Amino acid sequence: MKDYKKTLLYKKIIDLTDMTELSLDKLFNVITIKQIKKHENILNQGIICRNIFFVENGYLRIYTDKDGKEINTDFIFENSFTTNLKSLRLAIPSDTTFQAGELSTIYEFDKDILLALYKESPEIESFGRKLLEQLLIAQEEHANLFKIFKPEERYKYLQTNKPELLQRVSLSQISSYLGVARETLSRIRKK
Repeated sequence: MKDYKKTLLYKKIIDLTDMTELSLDKLFNVITIKQIKKHENILNQGIICRNIFFVENGYLRIYTDKDGKEINTDFIFENSFTTNLKSLRLAIPSDTTFQAGELSTIYEFDKDILLALYKESPEIESFGRKLLEQLLIAQEEHANLFKIFKPEERYKYLQTNKPELLQRVSLSQISSYLGVARETLSRIRKK
């Protein structure tokens, strides 16, 4: 990949860990870049997840289909990594679908190729470990949002911590994400 130093991904990796030019070159040489259209899936529910994704631009909507109803479980915006950790680690079918919410550029890290690079470079292995820690922390924060806060508090959390979600995602999808009816979300927004 040419000019990778101009990417958000490069900046994110450098923020996570120190890495030599050689290790960075190895890492960027195995990345797959994808332009995905709005509503295009990069992981389908029921398929084993084999990749870690980085959103360079655009965003991903993560949802599960429960009895024919789509329930939004997360939204991943620019400069963020994501994966279905359980599916990736245990090689079991994903319980969620990852779909582009708008035209997006995604970088994919293939799990097997990344694991092989860990053996070649302690720096890349350190990056992988720190990335996993970051993903786990994000999942814990997300889970706590729904365990601890009432819907009104969740909405205020989004206003403070994820304003891009409120600006770029439809009200129907936000209400699904917050676990409330659209009418309830409208009342919360009026307060």
